This record gives sequence, C-alpha cells and structure tokens, in this order.
Amino acid sequence: MKIDLTDTTASKINSALMDARRASGSTAAGMVLTLVIVVDEGSAYDALRAANDASREHPSRILAVIKRAGRSPRARAGTRLDAEILVGSDAGSGETVILRMHGELVSHAQSVVLPLLLPDAPVVVWWPENAPLHAAQDPLGAIAQRRITDAVTAESPVDQLAVRADSYTPGDTDLAWTRITGWRSMLAAALDQKPATVTAAVVEGESYNPSVELLGLWLHDRLRVPVERVVTGGPGITAVRMRTADGDIVLDRPDGLMGTLSIPGSPDRMVALKRRETSELIAEELRRLDPDDIYAAAVRTGVGRLIERGTVPAATEAAAAEAATEAAAEAVAAEEPKKAAPRKRTKA
Repeated sequence: MKIDLTDTTASKINSALMDARRASGSTAAGMVLTLVIVVDEGSAYDALRAANDASREHPSRILAVIKRAGRSPRARAGTRLDAEILVGSDAGSGETVILRMHGELVSHAQSVVLPLLLPDAPVVVWWPENAPLHAAQDPLGAIAQRRITDAVTAESPVDQLAVRADSYTPGDTDLAWTRITGWRSMLAAALDQKPATVTAAVVEGESYNPSVELLGLWLHDRLRVPVERVVTGGPGITAVRMRTADGDIVLDRPDGLMGTLSIPGSPDRMVALKRRETSELIAEELRRLDPDDIYAAAVRTGVGRLIERGTVPAATEAAAAEAATEAAAEAVAAEEPKKAAPRKRTKA
C-alpha cells in the first residue's frame, strides 16, 4: 500500500500510518526499532532497498529524510513537508515513510522525525553518504542509540578514519568496519586452531580502501606487532599474512569470492569470504545496539602505525643496529684471549 501526502505534518503522517495498518489487517506495530536514513534523492532508492531487505530480519519503521534546501513557490513561507508512506509488501517487514523536506524545514529535520519515532524502541541513524563530521552532535544523531556511517563514500576514505577517531562517541560505527567481520573471524579462528606467537603481520588490499586500513589497525591493536600495508589491485582486501616461528598463517582471497586459509602443519582449506551487499551489512549492525569497543580501539590506533612496504620503522632499525653492535663486541671479546695468549716453544 502506498499513500502520498503533500504539504503535510507529522500528525497527519501518524494518522495515515494508523489507517494503513488497519486497512492491512494489523493493528499492532510489531516493530523493534526505528531506522532513520539521511540521504539525498539520488541515493535514496538504493538505501531504501537495502533497509527494506534488512527489515526482514529486523522489522522496523524506516524514516528516509531527504533534504531539499531550495524554496518552493507553493510552500508556505518557503517550507513544505511531503511524505510517501509504504506499508505491506512494498516496505519489507515494517513501515517506510519517505520525508521530503523543503526550505527552512531542512534545518529542523529532528522536529519532524521525533513525533514519528516508535515509542520505547531504539533509534538508529544511518548516513549512506555525506555523514557529518561529528555524528553524535548532529541533531538527528543526538536522538539515536546507534549511528552508522560509511567512510568509503567520502572524498578521501582513508583520511576519513582520522575524522571518525577524533569524533568517536560510544554508539558510533562504520560500514568499513562491518565489511571486515568475516576476515576478523577467520583470523581469530586460525589462531585458536594453532596457538602461536605472531611476530609481524602483512595486510594486502587495494589503495584508499578504509576496510584494509582498519583490518591492519585491528591486528596491530590486538597482537601488538608491526603490521605492513601492501597495495594490490583488489578487489577490497586480498590477503593477510601473520608471521610465526613455524611459518606464515595466510588468508588469501584474490577474487573477492572464496578465500584460502593456510596454516603451517595443516592442509589448506577453502573458506567463504564473499563481499557482502549493503543490506547484509546493515542487518549485521542492527543485531547489536551496544557500543563497539573493539571498533573504537582499532580506529583510534591511527593509520600512521601501519608500515608501508619498503620502509622500516625507527624502533626496528634501532633494535637491529643495537643487536649488530652487541654481536660485534662479542666477536672482539672472543678474539682478544687468542691474541693475548703466549706462544709455546717446542724443542727441536
């Protein structure tokens, strides 16, 4: 069922939702959260399709906020609110309300969204693109328990991680982090299968991919070892290598579909590491609404901690120089007794 409302108000939208629910034969809401999507007109279709697919696992009321700053001659005092309501099969397993805000109303989007939130239900805000610099201080982000951004859509995706680190507030997360869940699970399982001391790690993946950087930061934070960053042609992350005394633990995925896990002393095995759709990423994020402390620790580690191929960190270089000096001193000390020992004369 689809209902169009032009130049409307939040109370009229609520009344239309109740009428649509009665007409469909369901008076109970049966939804577990409110998902607010802040998006532009060009990206609204893809974002709504992903949210509707995710709502089959998490029935929710989806509020799509589309801001149009231009004034309309038909609107009162330059402001107008248009709404499109979708209920039933057109809205997944919940309800969808598309809010198009015109004029000065754009600056007060929270005043429209607040009356439409489900009572006593969590609120999640998702910015598919153009996320604010500080999501928790955004008027819409301030009313949410969970705030989802996507660094890959930024103009400089890797630099965006520093912005996320500086503005992090409990409840923030990023889809660049969600994309590496499978990699983190496989690498942790590999170390459970073969407990070993990791001395170094290498992360390979395409350039300017924030997920590659986050995976390297996570390894550095959890293992406390130097992590080398190697640029490849992709797609996405292509391989991770963890150095151990018995050999390398390697997780290799060259095609973006299937990966190969190699553990010293065990046969290689194929693992599923398909690059997931946005709907799957959103569904995963909606499974937990508590703060993600592991993401916070990883993103705050700083991309500067990763080592680019061909460079040696100062600490490692100093340690190597110190070890070489000690070895030379030991060699000199071993030679000195030989030089000081007198020669014995033998009788003819």
